[in-house]
Amino acid sequence: DIFISASADWMDALEVAGGLREGTRRDILGNALVLIAHGDEAEPVRLDADLDLVGLLDGGRLSMGLVDAVPAGIYGREALTSFGLWEDVAPHVAQSDSARAALAFVALGEAPLGIVYASDAVVEDGVSVIATFPEGSHTPITLPAAITAQSEHPRAQDFLDFLSSDIAAPIWREYGFSVPD
Repeated sequence: DIFISASADWMDALEVAGGLREGTRRDILGNALVLIAHGDEAEPVRLDADLDLVGLLDGGRLSMGLVDAVPAGIYGREALTSFGLWEDVAPHVAQSDSARAALAFVALGEAPLGIVYASDAVVEDGVSVIATFPEGSHTPITLPAAITAQSEHPRAQDFLDFLSSDIAAPIWREYGFSVPD
């Protein structure tokens, strides 16, 4: 009945295809992109053009979502490119079919570092956020929501309104999301 997307582009495609109930689309959440490390007490790093990301990997892989298909991977490649780090680190990237899979590889110690959403890092034991990519290093991460065109549920609008309400906002924030003003 309600579609929430991690990609505004995907929501745009659904809207163009007539898959959304007209007038119900809204941006309900924002997110941040973070660099995570395996372990609970990893040292923070400074994200800039001088970061030796390949050196930090120490022979391991940087875990990311698919950089051509998974929104977190797309944002991650964009952010690394903005710092001039992508070309050097690209051969050391292990791509996964989701941000949660990329997170799991780091949590399990299969990769020393990863790039995921802040909301994913908040709920996973065994990882530390060692840096947050600054605004401007990638396209802003917004999560649009809308009622689907085929929905006939009488409470769909009420639920969508709740998801973007002042009551829901502290819950979203607790789980690492930002809430638009």
